[in-house]
Amino acid sequence: MLSRACMVGIYQRKLEEIAARGVELLTLVPPYWRDGSGATRLERLHTRGYRLETTAIRANGHFHLHHFPELGAALRDFRPDVLHVDEEPYNLAAWQALWLGRRAGCRTLFFCWQNILRRYPPPFSLGERYVLRGADHAIAGTRGAADVLRARGYRGPLSVIPQFGVDPQRFRPAGERPSRPFTIGYFGRFVPEKGLHSLLEALAQLDRDCHLLAVGDGPLRPHLETMVIQLNLHGRVRLEAAQPSSAMPAQYGRIDALVLPSLTRRNWKEQFGRVLVEAMASGVPVVGSDSGAIPDVIGDAGLVFPEGDAAALAGQLRRLQREDGLRRHLAQRGRERATRNFTHAGVAEATVAVYRELKGYPASS
Repeated sequence: MLSRACMVGIYQRKLEEIAARGVELLTLVPPYWRDGSGATRLERLHTRGYRLETTAIRANGHFHLHHFPELGAALRDFRPDVLHVDEEPYNLAAWQALWLGRRAGCRTLFFCWQNILRRYPPPFSLGERYVLRGADHAIAGTRGAADVLRARGYRGPLSVIPQFGVDPQRFRPAGERPSRPFTIGYFGRFVPEKGLHSLLEALAQLDRDCHLLAVGDGPLRPHLETMVIQLNLHGRVRLEAAQPSSAMPAQYGRIDALVLPSLTRRNWKEQFGRVLVEAMASGVPVVGSDSGAIPDVIGDAGLVFPEGDAAALAGQLRRLQREDGLRRHLAQRGRERATRNFTHAGVAEATVAVYRELKGYPASS
């Protein structure tokens, strides 16, 4: 498996689950990845039963142009039956991996989150066409992403499986709620498309006993600090730096509701919203906008509001603050939904079934 995402420690639990199902697994990750929020570095948290190794990366931070110069040598040494590429098909890394995998005699599959039908100029359109025509299988993170893949011309076998699940033993209800102000949580990037300005505007419409804990990093932080002053939210908002993934389970014990207020852009809409399933597994009620995959992830286990509508968001949060029964009901429904649909074990089981199909084994063997 070639995966930048598996640098994140809590995501590696899926890899242990895959290995536990009889797969000899080598996972290659870069030592770090740069993006607009800073550098994400490799965490080694779940490493039992498989090999987790770093590989060199070129054009680090360039989403479309990064690639892995040592991948060919790794394939010749490991000689895998299946090469699982956690890259979108229009990225150079996906083209490179597919070409090298086919030269090495591997069956190849790629993963896709893209849920907007976009047209790319050459050479990206040509590389995408090569991947869509040459891959042996595709995995889409959501039904929306699967529909886009088909619309872009992919005709091969296709499975809908989230990229990662959640560990219900690590993310679990914290117990009795301590005495504190009603605390709303936002965990993620501080970037415009995540809709944080709507969340601050909603907070300003709630009583002063409602507070916000926002944990993350990104270029929007100075603007958020200015908004806190402009909206007279001093003392009600805490902006804290991003935490390593191993520290995140404890963060959910600090909040009474989690909000994901994402906004659809011309070239992006929410592709999944991993914090939603982490919160649900932790027994924290969730509120999300109707951007992209959010309503499908939440299902009937949380509250949804029209994206960008601060008044509607404030109304949903006011309900959660005032209605203890609703809060308890959604906490229970969320935990049930997360453990039924979004665990690492379930994701691993479905993924290994794809590997076995590619290798020609019966799915139950």
